[in-house]
Amino acid sequence: MGQVRQPRRVQTRDGELGAAVAQAQDGDENAFAIAYRIVQPGLLGYLRGIVGDDAEDVASDAWLEIARDFGRFKGDGAGFRGWTATIARHRALDHLRRQRVRPRAGGTEQDVLDLPGPYSTHEQALESLSTERALELVRGLPRDQAEAVLLRVVVGLDGPAAARVLDKRPGAVRTAAHRGLKRLAGQLGIGGQAGEGVTDGAYRTLGKST
Repeated sequence: MGQVRQPRRVQTRDGELGAAVAQAQDGDENAFAIAYRIVQPGLLGYLRGIVGDDAEDVASDAWLEIARDFGRFKGDGAGFRGWTATIARHRALDHLRRQRVRPRAGGTEQDVLDLPGPYSTHEQALESLSTERALELVRGLPRDQAEAVLLRVVVGLDGPAAARVLDKRPGAVRTAAHRGLKRLAGQLGIGGQAGEGVTDGAYRTLGKST
């Protein structure tokens, strides 16, 4: 299986995000607002895939922690996206524990992604769904698969960054994401080869217009 490229839109915006973060750490409040607007849509989509209707509340808790620890962050735009996703994930898991909801079973929470090549049946599966419906289906996946797909496609992390968020090996992540996408395609009655993966089209479907 080959690696999927990070969505071009995310790559472009990560430069803007890195500049905004640097300016915000120098005290520019408007720059922090820019960073928030870039990151929040993907973060919210990721949280909706984990905690459903409680995503807004969990995101608010996450941003309180992000703002509190903002001065400690070191890195570029892509690093900030991964850092905020890690914080959001911890808040989501805390929320699930408080609600006494077991994470959707998927065995051990494998690791996240690398993903395969261009146009595919997996892409077609995701493109045939509305964002809301897509997230609903993703939530029905085993936990490891759901998080792999969400971090990669919705948040826009590359394979190594997604693996760091989940504290897993990139290879296990690749497998989890691949299985999740294949399962989604099967639910929609779209066939495909095991080696095919997700592309920019999937990002447009599951992600937000950032």
